[in-house]
Amino acid sequence: MEPDKKEVSSAIDVNETGNLNAKFGSRLLSDQEAVFNHNAWDHVDWDEEQEQYAQAQVQKHLNAPVPVEEQEQYYDQPAEYWNKFYTKNENRFFKDRNWLRLEFPELLETTLPEAGPKRVLEVGCGAGNTLFPLLEQSKNPDLFVYATDFSSTAVQVVQSNPLYDTTRSCAFVWDLASPDLPKEVEPGSLDVLVLIFVLSALAPEQWDQAMKNIHKLLKPGGLVVFRDYGRYDLAQLRFKERRLLKENFYIRGDGTRVYFFTPEEVEELFTRRSPQPSYTVEQNAVDRRLLVNRSKKLKMYRVWLQGKFRKL
Repeated sequence: MEPDKKEVSSAIDVNETGNLNAKFGSRLLSDQEAVFNHNAWDHVDWDEEQEQYAQAQVQKHLNAPVPVEEQEQYYDQPAEYWNKFYTKNENRFFKDRNWLRLEFPELLETTLPEAGPKRVLEVGCGAGNTLFPLLEQSKNPDLFVYATDFSSTAVQVVQSNPLYDTTRSCAFVWDLASPDLPKEVEPGSLDVLVLIFVLSALAPEQWDQAMKNIHKLLKPGGLVVFRDYGRYDLAQLRFKERRLLKENFYIRGDGTRVYFFTPEEVEELFTRRSPQPSYTVEQNAVDRRLLVNRSKKLKMYRVWLQGKFRKL
């Protein structure tokens, strides 16, 4: 389903604009002569040349995948690659997601003093990039935030942060694709589940179990806020040979995995591959952003997907 213009929202990193109060998606390129006047442009339509380039790059990947005899290691212990990643980077790689308050105001509503009892789960918490901004801003004594990651090293990074408060939060190791729900979270108790750059790390055959788990954890009326990589994003097109595991599913140089979605695939996950009754689609947006290196006169096309899905 192609989203309406009013549904199309935002960009990924508020630091690109330098203005925390700027609404994402508001800088539109109407004059091609002005393309190098700013560092980023929103909702950029691709021309035929860029589309053909993207398809040609993906075909190259299909012609030179990861050798079959090497693929098994990336399916056996994916968490170990993320453990190595966080051991190397600790909490330096990610920045707090200040853009959340603009893109997902529903999250910030849980921090208001009058909000009442609220339960939020950040899946794939990494260094706690959603957890800690919520705790810092919360005026709600009845807000409790869970944070989970299948990397034990990432959870250790969260737990060692001075802002980690066990009276208001709980960080634990859990694999979203596990057949078992986490013992730390009561089924049907969550008001909001945060799913940002998480599903892309799972193999496609793990999606159905992940969607079952999400559905079981949310209360009726609970909300999933979603953001992830879109098809033909710059990160996908830059891959070299022997990085493709299967169509649109890759390994990075550090061994971590990433899938590049279409909005149709995302809608199918939430409306047809989730337990029924599933979700109301409140947003299913494509964010095509053009980043510009003004000194080198380079154009870099990013594609992200963003959604809000409310459990029926």
